[in-house]
Amino acid sequence: MTDLPPGWTRATLGDLLIRIEAGKSFTCEPRPAEEDEWGVIKVSAMTWGTFREDENKAVPAHREIDPANEIRPGDILVSRANTAEYVGAPVLVGECRPRLLLSDKSLRLVPSSEVDRRWLLNVLASPDVRRAISARATGTKESMRNISQQALSEIEVLVPPQAEQQRIAAVLGDRLTLLSIARDELSAAGSRVPDLIDGIKTNALAAAASAPMRPLESLLREPLRNGYSGRASEDGKGVRTLTLTAVTRNQFTEANTKMAVADVERIRHLWLEPGDILIQRSNTPELVGTSALYNGEKQWAVFPDLLIRARVNADVLPSFVQLVLSSSEVRSYFRSSAKGLAGSMPKIDQGTILRTRIPVPPLGKQQDIVLRVALQIASAVQLGETIHRAEERVLELRNQLMRRAFQGNLVAQDPADEPADELLRRIRAEREAAVEAGRSRRSGGRSRTRSSATPSENAHLPSSTTSESVPVPLATAGASRTGDQEVLFQERELSS
Repeated sequence: MTDLPPGWTRATLGDLLIRIEAGKSFTCEPRPAEEDEWGVIKVSAMTWGTFREDENKAVPAHREIDPANEIRPGDILVSRANTAEYVGAPVLVGECRPRLLLSDKSLRLVPSSEVDRRWLLNVLASPDVRRAISARATGTKESMRNISQQALSEIEVLVPPQAEQQRIAAVLGDRLTLLSIARDELSAAGSRVPDLIDGIKTNALAAAASAPMRPLESLLREPLRNGYSGRASEDGKGVRTLTLTAVTRNQFTEANTKMAVADVERIRHLWLEPGDILIQRSNTPELVGTSALYNGEKQWAVFPDLLIRARVNADVLPSFVQLVLSSSEVRSYFRSSAKGLAGSMPKIDQGTILRTRIPVPPLGKQQDIVLRVALQIASAVQLGETIHRAEERVLELRNQLMRRAFQGNLVAQDPADEPADELLRRIRAEREAAVEAGRSRRSGGRSRTRSSATPSENAHLPSSTTSESVPVPLATAGASRTGDQEVLFQERELSS
């Protein structure tokens, strides 16, 4: 009994490969390589589903490199080290510039000539294999995970006959292209929602353009106040303190607070009250000056020292002032006024905030503007949520399509197709031949070249310097079944 479609078989990724190759990184120039220079690819070249040749670092002039590690059209690359979400992410190299090299964080999978590369790429990108890679990835830091050649090669997959691989790849290619178009259109639409919200604010505030303009300083009922950041509490007790995220997302929830140790007398003036306007005095260039209006309970939390609190007088509504502070014009003013060393978090001071010009129409007009903006922004947010749900549906459809494809439910099986077991036998024979070829050539050494060499200068190099002509077989279940007990992994290294 078998639950496999007719002609299919179980195998590991390693059973489908002749070898896996990796490079070795070294100190490079902090810039992309010019066309006549060698470059080492970065992890970001393989992260986003398509190969990005411009994501590379220039190899210093006259550094010795191994041209066998040059990336070529048709290569299947995966990121050996990346974030948990992207470790093992595959790309198929199309047309690309010459003189790009594998790094120690990239792997080149060299499949058998009997395996359809488009089919294999989709297998690597399928939800089941992505989960398997994630489960096998190691690392002490969640920000960077690693997948070894051994772990990658041992992942189990279902293998169809060669002819069915080609049919699957063709149908998947067409349908995935349509889903990619839909995803890109939805992403573009979603990216326009923030601009739509900015436009709503700008148009609404235009109704107050003829009102008197006053500096914020003249509209305060008490001086601006910076917050205080105590050290995090180890026992969960202490004073509830906002995080910057509460203001960035305009979400005053427990999830966006922390418990901190603080002297009660020192923070007695920092308890929040409804109507408090909080402004980020330091953050990234895009977020510095972000503001939010607090309308929660009294004394629910205090605010940290990276926030400045403003309390306005009876001439203006807090909601109207916060609307003005969040407008694109005022945000641009804050960003241009921010100061900080390159690479640091830019900061705005209280003086910058106090000088902010605020239109002051009658209170009734302020209320009308605030209500109109709230209704229109609610509609824009709802639109954004609808777009997000559609994006999730596209991803769900993609995953369903991939599962159907690799379970044998996408295209019809043809009884005339050669069974996949026969395919695997030929792949094992091809791998064994590569083992023998590698043994006979390893004693001859490997040619290298300088990073400044041109293609014509490299033309004299013997064919043995190319990756394809130096087979390095892979230790897999398929290899062990043939009785070859040799450790067959070999990492291709760039010269250091």
